[in-house]
Amino acid sequence: MIKKKGFSIYCSVLTISLLLAGCAGPKLIGNPEFPYPVEHPTVGDLIHVPTGHRLEQAQMLEAIGNTRVIFIGETHDNQASHQLQLDVLQGLFQKNPGKLALAMEMFTPEQQPVIDLWSAGKLEEKKFLRQVGWFKNWRMNFALYRPLLAFCRDKNIPIIGLNAPKSLVRKVGRTPLDKLPDSLRSKLPELDFSDRYQRAMTTSIYSGHSMGQAMQDGFLRVQTLWDETMARNLADYLQSPAGQGRQLVAIAGGNHVRYGFGIPRRLHRRLPVSYLLIGSREIEISKEREAQLMDVDMPRFPMRAWDYLKLTRYEKINVGMKLGIGIDEKSQGVMVKMVMPGSAAKKAGIKKGDLLLKADEHRLQEPFDLLYLLMNMQAGQTLRLDIKRGDERLLLKVTFQTNPA
Repeated sequence: MIKKKGFSIYCSVLTISLLLAGCAGPKLIGNPEFPYPVEHPTVGDLIHVPTGHRLEQAQMLEAIGNTRVIFIGETHDNQASHQLQLDVLQGLFQKNPGKLALAMEMFTPEQQPVIDLWSAGKLEEKKFLRQVGWFKNWRMNFALYRPLLAFCRDKNIPIIGLNAPKSLVRKVGRTPLDKLPDSLRSKLPELDFSDRYQRAMTTSIYSGHSMGQAMQDGFLRVQTLWDETMARNLADYLQSPAGQGRQLVAIAGGNHVRYGFGIPRRLHRRLPVSYLLIGSREIEISKEREAQLMDVDMPRFPMRAWDYLKLTRYEKINVGMKLGIGIDEKSQGVMVKMVMPGSAAKKAGIKKGDLLLKADEHRLQEPFDLLYLLMNMQAGQTLRLDIKRGDERLLLKVTFQTNPA
């Protein structure tokens, strides 16, 4: 008995040593990212990835109800991905009313005063988007985020800005950290560049670009800055009086969340709270959409990408049109500095140097006024533009078809 017990202890120690050392062990079977493949996957399936079981949404919500942080990775321009976020937020609100908060990559802490006014119902949409600088800071179609943000406003759910300011991101991307002035380095969170999985992911993504090593190093610095900043801001909120006792739903692009080595692991280093990962995967994609995707050879990772996975089709939002012009930001009003070939503006006769005065009955005092109108238009609609061209006043009619890729 003593010999067998000793042998058992020895084998256990040896097994742990092999695992920790990364030595070759037994032959790997299956795929650690998806250990139980789902037969006949269908759009709408919700999968519990560790088991491969299909679930109803109510079952998932019951299972995750007490988890402190729910990370939801998104495909930024897929409407189905945003519907998943809304479904989870609404379901958790029913379980934990008054104890829920939403944290978003799309905002920064510098925007927090404006975000708080929105959450409290004190700003209408146009003023909110103007004051928060939506079209300069995030630029994705607001219609994708409107239902989520409107639900938070209507239910008085706090929204927390997570991301790093763009000015800091640009400087870190262009300049090695040891070359940054002390005034900028003091604004950086603790940065850990040692995660080999994140490095492998960023290298794979960057391999689709034909730029040099310095640019690749800058991309890794920026990706790390994003993840560390958002992890720090999450930890700060959870430990603050405002965050005490709240469950947090954190939404960010899939590459910040998938596999857990982006924001989640960096949050856990600062604050070891319970968390899980929810994501979506498009299994039906149009040919137009496929042509826009980068061809990236992503490495396989020894962990699951998600705890729960929703299978979707790529759904393009049908609201929001593009005029196809470049705007001179330095001039007063809305001055056209370029017109894209084949665009709605080109077909309507808009030219470089035109000053746009009115769109339908709306005065255009700044680019935001035009962008907000375009954001709410659909294919088939028309826009009447009052234009000043030199000493001449013109009235041009723009008809919108589908947006170009």
